[in-house]
Amino acid sequence: MARKAKIVRNQQQLKYKNRYRNRCALCGRSRGYLRDFGMCRICFRSLANKGEIPGVTKSSW
Repeated sequence: MARKAKIVRNQQQLKYKNRYRNRCALCGRSRGYLRDFGMCRICFRSLANKGEIPGVTKSSW
């Protein structure tokens, strides 16, 4: 879990665009970020298993 200071610092306006770091909207995690959903892999998996993300189903073959 990201510290509050890092999350607040990431929200500030930076001088250069490439200095921004994608962070999970729910927990603030920076690694394992999924661009399509705007969250980290851990939050994505937990919400997908609960069925709270529309259009995402568990695969089976």
